This record gives sequence, structure tokens and C-alpha cells, in this order.
Amino acid sequence: MTTKKTILLGFAVCTVIGTGIALLLQNINHRQFEAEQTHFKVVELNETISDPAVWGANFPRQYDTYRRTVDMVRTKFGGSEADPSEPGQTTSKIEADPRYKTMWNGYAFAVDFREERGHAYMLQDQIDTKRQQVVKQPGACLHCHASTTVPYRQAGIDAGAPGELKEPLLSAHGQEQLQKGFVELCAKPYSEAVTKVSHPVSCIDCHDPSNSMLRITKPGLLNGLKVLAESPEPLPHLPSLERWRKGDKAKPYDPNIEASRQEMRTLVCAQCHVEYYFKGDGKLLTYPWQKGLKADSILDYYDQPQFKDNNPFKDWTHKDTGAPMLKAQHPEFELWSQGTHARAGVSCADCHMPYVRDGAVKVSSHHVRSPMLDVARACQTCHRTDEESLRQRVATIQDRTDQLMSRSLNGLSDLIGDLKKARADGLTDAQLDTVRQYQRQASWRIDFVGAENSTGFHAPQESARLLGEACDLARMGQVQLLRVRKGETAVAPAASNPPAPSAPAAHAAPSAAAK
Repeated sequence: MTTKKTILLGFAVCTVIGTGIALLLQNINHRQFEAEQTHFKVVELNETISDPAVWGANFPRQYDTYRRTVDMVRTKFGGSEADPSEPGQTTSKIEADPRYKTMWNGYAFAVDFREERGHAYMLQDQIDTKRQQVVKQPGACLHCHASTTVPYRQAGIDAGAPGELKEPLLSAHGQEQLQKGFVELCAKPYSEAVTKVSHPVSCIDCHDPSNSMLRITKPGLLNGLKVLAESPEPLPHLPSLERWRKGDKAKPYDPNIEASRQEMRTLVCAQCHVEYYFKGDGKLLTYPWQKGLKADSILDYYDQPQFKDNNPFKDWTHKDTGAPMLKAQHPEFELWSQGTHARAGVSCADCHMPYVRDGAVKVSSHHVRSPMLDVARACQTCHRTDEESLRQRVATIQDRTDQLMSRSLNGLSDLIGDLKKARADGLTDAQLDTVRQYQRQASWRIDFVGAENSTGFHAPQESARLLGEACDLARMGQVQLLRVRKGETAVAPAASNPPAPSAPAAHAAPSAAAK
């Protein structure tokens, strides 16, 4: 009897174990199948569809997170908590810190400059800004504030570019349509060009509808990378570009052919998060990368007498001082390029669009936002330390950058005040032009860090260098103005991008006598 019970018990245990193993294998198979279902084929996507909701039928997980860019959460130095139903009610940065009004006096940003919101608001916030009321903005502004892939191509076709809209964007016809339409819409008044767009940045601006692969669609970046590839600046964080430089250069650099997927996870963001200017009477949106990505390199390019009337480039003339001024525009890509994360191969998407799991499926979150709002996914996949320590590290960098920003703004405000008084006292343009260069250079460095949305975190040392130089330039400008008042000649500031020092000579081996 005991033996029979033992056999039955053993049989029952084996049955339970076998059933468990079978269920486990079934679950594994189910999860493996689920993991392969990263998207669904509900609608037929093509090059004419810019509505993200249509793409969302095939990519529901990604679309669900994309829709959450309407969420507004404040971090210490970014974000917003404004009522989304009240246009233009985000906090004014120039009212919170009037020194910005002083820095930008005479420019539209001195009238309206507000805290940033998510991608969902990028088009509406641009439509609502008071800057539209004080200056006639060109259609070029839409390049970074709307889904432009289809509107550019359609405008190109309407202007005579060959082919049809349904042809692949990366085909010869597609590229000609894109570039021609880009030129057409940049030159139109904003009020006219904005009627051609319907959405903020959308799926089609970063993804190929035929296979969902990442691609570059913004003509500004396609053109900018071509000139950057020809620049003398080393770019170790963009290995495909460095490989192109070592090749035969038979064709211009094309990220859609050359770049790796990891590089594309940054370059799709660099389509908009960059410095730019409007070139010529056609207001063609252009990235100033002929000499490289550093703030000094860009300033050196702007300082060349190659723009209107063979003068250096200027965005406006300062109302108080008469100085020819520059306004930096969200140069996140340029500053990130100087930081440790870029050197380590970390992309924008790794931190701002971290991978998330939905069951067995791993997808990149399209809820683009500050990594500080999702430290576990954005930071701790690489940094094996506790969340609070990581937060404190970021806070230290940003607090110190903010303190340096305040000091540099104080110096610049003082210089502007001194120049304003000098003009009132009757000093001539000829006497003040050299001192105005100190204002131009200091303001550019301050704005390069201030317009960039990481409060120094993307490149802490570079940010500190720029703000330290800005402080020095502002105070040196005051010193030079005192020289002018004494009847002496002002000394011009140093070159904005001096040549790199030559390598030190090799040390000779010590002689026997020296030993």
C-alpha cells in the first residue's frame, strides 16, 4: 500500500511539474511572439500621411506615449504648469528676469519670451507668441515648429519639381521636391506659410512610412551636415561623418545613407534643436556650421564680412547701444556635442525617449521630456547608483550654471548701461564700435547657454567656459570704455575662434651628464 501511494504521489508530482513546464513553455512562446509584434498593419501608410493619429493605428504603443507630450510638469529649470486651454499663459521669462529685456532690447524676444512646453504645443505656441505681432516672421520659422515633410514636398511640386508626392522621400524626385518646397515656404510670410501645415512634429518627420526606419526629413539639417562634414572641426562623436571625411568624398555626406541607427537617434532631434539663421532675402533657414559646432566656431562664421553689404551677420541692432547683435536659437545639439555623453555614444533618445516595456515588447517612449522625470529608465540603465545621488549631481551642475549665468547677465547689463550713457554723453559710433564688440561677444556666449535647454548639463565644462568668458568680456568692455573716455584707443577683443595651439615639441632624452 505504501509503495502504491508513493507511485501515485510521484505520478502526481510529475504531472504537476510537467504541466508547469508546458505552461511555462507556452508562456515563453507567447511572449516571444508578442515581442515580435512591435506594430500592427491596420492602415496602409504612405508618404502623403502626416496625421500622427493615422500612424497611431499601426503603432499604438508609440502613439500613446507621443500623445502624452501634452502633459506639463515643471522641473527646477524647465517645464511649465500653465493651463493648456489658455493660449500664451505660460510664465514670461523676461518678466521673471528683466535682465533679458536689457540684453535683447530692440529685438522681438524683449517683447515675449516664455517657458517651454512639450512638443504637442510647439506649433500653437509659435502662432500665439507676441513676437508674431511686433515682427513679420517668415515661413522659415515653421521648419522647427511643424510637421513639414508633406507641406514642403507639396510646395515643391506646386513650384515645378518633378514627380508625385507618393514617391519615396529619399528618391531623387522626393529630395528635389523637398528642397524646392523648403525654399518656397521659407520665403513666404508666416501668416501664409502656416496655412500649409496642420500638425506639430509628427511621425513622418522622423520615420519612413514603408518600414518605420529613422530618417532625416528636414532640409536645414541635410544641408547643414553637408557643410559640417567639410568643416575643420574634429567630430569624434559622429563616427559616420569622420569615416566620410576619410573617404573619397565623391558625394556629399548624407545621413540617410551614412549614419548608424544610434547616430540617427540623435540626428532626428538635431533637425530642430540647433542654432540657425535666415539667409538672404529669401530667409532660407541655414545652420551656421561651416567652421564647426562650437559657439566660438559659429561666432567666427557670423563675424566674417560675407553677409548683407559685406558686413558680419547680425540679427538686430541693439536699441540702447547700437551694437550689431546675435540671437542664439536652442543649440542643444551643438552644446551636447561638446559633452561627455556625446563622446560616450549616448544619443538624445537614450535619455529623453528611454526604452519602456509593454508586456514583452520594448519600445522607445515618445513622451519626450526631461530625464529627471524618469530617472530609473533615463539614467540608471547606465549609472549604477541611487536615484537621489543622480538627482543631486544634476542639481549641482545646473545650480552652478545658473549662478554663472546670473553673474554674466549682471556684467552684460552693466556694460549695456555704460554704453547707453556714453551715447547720451555724445560719444560717436567710431569711438564706441570696438566696445560694442565686447557686448556682441559676451551676449552671444550668454545666449548660447541660456537658449539651450539643459541649464548646462549637456556640457557642464563648456557651459562654464562660455559663461566665464562672457563675464570677462563684459567687464573688459567696461574697461575699454573707460579708456575711450580718457581719449585712449580701445583694444579689440581677441578672435572669437583662435587657431588651436600647435603640439608641444618632444622633449629630448636627458643626457648622461644630466643623469
